[in-house]
Amino acid sequence: MLRFVLYITLLLAPFSLYAEQPKDWQLGFQKAASGHMEDLVWFHDFMLLPIITGITVFVLFLVIYACIRYRASRNPIASTTSHNTLIEVIWTLVPCLILILMAVPSFKLLYSQDKIPPADVTIKAIGYQWYWGYEYPDENIVFDSYMIEDSELQPGQPRLLSVDNEIVVPVDKVIKVLITANDVLHAWALPSFGVKRDAVPGRINETWFKADRTGTFYGQCSELCGIKHAFMPITVKVVTQEDYKKWLDDAKEKFAKQENKLNLSLAKITLEDKIK
Repeated sequence: MLRFVLYITLLLAPFSLYAEQPKDWQLGFQKAASGHMEDLVWFHDFMLLPIITGITVFVLFLVIYACIRYRASRNPIASTTSHNTLIEVIWTLVPCLILILMAVPSFKLLYSQDKIPPADVTIKAIGYQWYWGYEYPDENIVFDSYMIEDSELQPGQPRLLSVDNEIVVPVDKVIKVLITANDVLHAWALPSFGVKRDAVPGRINETWFKADRTGTFYGQCSELCGIKHAFMPITVKVVTQEDYKKWLDDAKEKFAKQENKLNLSLAKITLEDKIK
């Protein structure tokens, strides 16, 4: 019996399953990695959850009380009461007060997410069927990010979440993300950062995050976008400022070479056409 109670407790305790990525039997949020996500978790755990629990318990109590107190055997003659002004005023005002109580921190969270502070790094995320393309406009870096197939996974790489080219950002810096799509609707979502924005063709949406610790964080496309919707993972690697500078130098060289090869090929084709 004690083992059963312990199992149920662990199963219902989301805090015991916090992770950088989804885990089996996880019920709660992933561990917050930004101030905004910490505010969202607080709002859920200490505002929404108590209110939901209180309402559920109260309604359950009323149902059980009504079933016992007003059962047919105890009330052979049914009551003809159909109206009570005081009760109707109470059940109108109390929900309104609850909604107002919830609205204050909710509006604060929405405002903090929409108000983007001055960015230290700007990234453009472009959704394709079915992979993500990324640009660092200030650094002239452009690359695509594809999911790693099961047969190519290395030890420690989670299935359906690992990619060949990760986004790399510095810790404790404001990262501004410009999000759009090339074909259909997608959504760029990272649970640990509390970020989710739709990627709409012909439109650029904005969001931001500020990672408070280093590590690798995973997300996925959160908008049904076609047959391979489940195979559009997002991987963000948060590193120190020194490591970010090293990666930046390598990335500029790596992706610049690819770009130069493409430009040379196009120039060669153009020159051959002119000669002909």
